[in-house]
Amino acid sequence: MNFPSVFYKATKELNTYEKHVNAPYIRKNFKADACDKAIITVSSAGFYDLYLNGRKITKGLLAPYISNPDDIIYFDEYDVTGLLKENNSVCLILGNGMQNSIGGRVWDFDIARFRNVPSFAMSLTYIKSDGSEEIKYADESFKCHPSPIIFDDLRSGCFYDANLEIDDWMSPSFDDSSWDNVMKADMPRGEFRLCEADPIVITQEVNPVEIKKCRLDSEFDNRDNMKLPTQMNLDFHGQEGTLFDFGKNTAGICRLKVNGKKGQKICIIFSELKLGNGNISVKNTGSFYPVGYGQTVYYVCKGANNEVFEPAFCYMGYRYALAFGLDEVQISDDTLTMLVANSDLKERANFECSDNIMNSLGKMSRISDLANFYYFPTDCPHREKNGWTGDAAVSSERMMLTLTPENSYREWLRNICKAQRGDGALPGIVPTGGWGFDWGNGPAWDNVLTELCWQIYRFRGDLTPAKECSESIFRYLSYISQKRRDDGLIEIGLGDWLQPLKGAGDPTAPLYLTDSVISMYICRKSMDLFKALGLTYHYTFAESLYNSFRNSIRENCVDFSTMTVRSHCQTAQSICIYYGVFEDSEKAKACDVLLDIIHEKNDHFDCGMIGIRTLFHVLSDCGQSELAYRMITRTDYPSYGILLRQGLTSLPEDFLPEEEWDSPNSLNHHFMGDIINWFIQRIAGIRVNPRNKSCNDFDISPAFISQLSSVKAHYDAPCGRVEVEWKKDGDNILLNISCPDEAGGYIVLPDGWCFVDENNSRSKLSRAAIFNLVPGEYKVSKQYSF
Repeated sequence: MNFPSVFYKATKELNTYEKHVNAPYIRKNFKADACDKAIITVSSAGFYDLYLNGRKITKGLLAPYISNPDDIIYFDEYDVTGLLKENNSVCLILGNGMQNSIGGRVWDFDIARFRNVPSFAMSLTYIKSDGSEEIKYADESFKCHPSPIIFDDLRSGCFYDANLEIDDWMSPSFDDSSWDNVMKADMPRGEFRLCEADPIVITQEVNPVEIKKCRLDSEFDNRDNMKLPTQMNLDFHGQEGTLFDFGKNTAGICRLKVNGKKGQKICIIFSELKLGNGNISVKNTGSFYPVGYGQTVYYVCKGANNEVFEPAFCYMGYRYALAFGLDEVQISDDTLTMLVANSDLKERANFECSDNIMNSLGKMSRISDLANFYYFPTDCPHREKNGWTGDAAVSSERMMLTLTPENSYREWLRNICKAQRGDGALPGIVPTGGWGFDWGNGPAWDNVLTELCWQIYRFRGDLTPAKECSESIFRYLSYISQKRRDDGLIEIGLGDWLQPLKGAGDPTAPLYLTDSVISMYICRKSMDLFKALGLTYHYTFAESLYNSFRNSIRENCVDFSTMTVRSHCQTAQSICIYYGVFEDSEKAKACDVLLDIIHEKNDHFDCGMIGIRTLFHVLSDCGQSELAYRMITRTDYPSYGILLRQGLTSLPEDFLPEEEWDSPNSLNHHFMGDIINWFIQRIAGIRVNPRNKSCNDFDISPAFISQLSSVKAHYDAPCGRVEVEWKKDGDNILLNISCPDEAGGYIVLPDGWCFVDENNSRSKLSRAAIFNLVPGEYKVSKQYSF
């Protein structure tokens, strides 16, 4: 593709906390040529908003993408054929984005090699009736001027002075002769490509459920390296403002409507945490930023009726917005509106059941999954907004089951491959400016590279990402093969993060075990992908490394006299069962050991993100879905049910006892949300591609939980929708299944249950426990003597 290759900028001065630099207006008037089709191609090393003849046509928020511009520079295309007139104006506003990410100081984005002022490249292609093309490129005749956006940062927020607005600046008749010309910018180093990720769109407008006076809690301590001088003093700790409570903790921007007084200053602090004393706090989300510069919107009124403002080039994770500077008469239900935003992912699967706790947990998981998807999975939408690879790895199966992330995953995988170091090492966050190789990674995080490729292939039958990433996967296998200890194990990264009542980096399961088991699993998936791709040499290497890891784990980490994994904990035992360290003949006894370990904890789970991903699936494989369900839905600590007692509306980063509810980490994380995957596949029983045979192959294998009277779930497979519903009917179960003719597989009943054919007791169906997958309504009963 013929991308415009010359970039232009409006200023040489970097925006900083100490000295704010306005986002630039960029514009050009032009006459349109006759054509059958007209395409604008645009990129920004940073963010952009694009306007044509005064109409905003930007694909969504934070365009074009969030990437390291040394790796990839993204372009977007817009078909503007129907929007052109004889006289036109094309206009942009440029935001700092990743090009100048001062809010990423904790992760060294402020010292990244690519740090620079935002710039843009643009072309307009006229396609004539004979197929010929004429391309007009942006040049130094484009004009620029400081905009009313006086400060913007992806993480810190957006400051806007409406008094600096310029009327009609986007009109084709506007006279820009007094404006400066743009300057040539440094050529970005990254590969040029069109962005194929789903755009970030506003999906919902939410009005506040409560408005009242409230204080910003005085307790706050930002990190030492963020105690920086700032141009503005926005410290409102201990002061009273107006609280807008939107009833749910999600992510997006806001809309401010106000009849303002000229020069009136309004500052809005966004938070997810309300303390037991009733105060709003930012201590769990704002410590990575200078005081007042964490998720802040600042607006200076121009004195007009019905001033409306939506912040640009940032987003916030929040439930609460605490506004300072509003007069009482300016406060109403539509003063502030939450604009929920996320990548434009569609629902692929969902469930409902007779248990309100489980239904609520499903909604909480969905909120966290979407609030943490801005082009790629982030860890949290407020404090960091980083693409943490481990979080994405443990959530990828659920995401591919319940939503449509594959286009965005493909794009992010390209960034992951670009971020890979020459020796094969992967960073803990992507994008990165170089941070995340010395800490924050390791096999459980690096797993993202193969896991995303594998889950896309498994659920949608698409090998394209695996093909694109095959050499990076092979390079990573070579890397971990060289990082092993003398005993064949590996111990180089983060472990079972955030086990209850344990420090984040102090899990019970030893690091050498979790790293080695996940490395073995990476090799196993790589074998399957390489085989499907016909890469024989790659397959042989992966197979050899897989066997070597597995043998080392079995030799050094398992007591086969008792079938107990070293450290005697839930995570260690469950991951060795789930990922295949045990032989099939050994699993029954290993499961008994796991049950004993769970009973020692009074049937509570006691594992972090690695263990929680596997524990409930293993219990279902052991015939203990009832126990898994109780562990999830119970309401004492630790459990998922306790989160409802805590008043949460999204899934948190960790599970806390009641005495620590005022001191949480993030209250909006997605990496503990695999319970939804477990429920759809294990309780409703829609097991997708269980034999790794076809993405249109299923086992309908429900678990008839005694506490539930009804369950319903669906999944949209490539061949069409698969739906399962079961209801209790006295001592029997009515099982209703619908699926396309192209769907293959079996109906597999739990142990002790069988089909009942009331019309023909001698039919193949009657008393069977396994039957070919055929849509219809089935009666199921416990296997009593007939």
